[in-house]
Amino acid sequence: MKLLAISGSLRGKSSNTALLRAGARVAPPGVIVNLCRSLNHLPHFNPDLDRDPGPGAVVTFRAQVRAADALLICSPEYAHGVPGTLKNALDWLVGSGEVVNKPVALIQTSARARYVYDSLNETLKVMMAVIIPEASITLALANSRLNDEEIAADPVIASQLRASIEAMTEYVTARQRHSS
Repeated sequence: MKLLAISGSLRGKSSNTALLRAGARVAPPGVIVNLCRSLNHLPHFNPDLDRDPGPGAVVTFRAQVRAADALLICSPEYAHGVPGTLKNALDWLVGSGEVVNKPVALIQTSARARYVYDSLNETLKVMMAVIIPEASITLALANSRLNDEEIAADPVIASQLRASIEAMTEYVTARQRHSS
């Protein structure tokens, strides 16, 4: 099972990225969590450039999303919304359809972020992604400055993160069985 972890933050010491890296550490056996590193290489979305094959960074990003069984998206909230870099990345996926019927978990690191979840949920619904509520969680990491090793070592946080990943893998596995 392959999960693509997408951070909405480009900061070097982002708690969102650290949480996703920790997810790779606590994932159950047989589950691979790959951190997407493409967002900062994507050009600004421009429909004139949205053609085959398109810009190289877009081709790479779309291939990563297509190859994943599911997505884990963890994003900060900027000015009551989705960071521009993440929204730009999602815009590159609208016409090409990589997220159609793709299971997605929305993970937050701050309970204060009230708008980003709703905004991402709406955008992804329009794109026909499947948000998995059981895998979508909020963990209190804002301003904690924990790195991925420390998050993975924290029994409470690691347990909640593992449960999110397990909920996602259970959904994907059940869906694969049902479609066979």
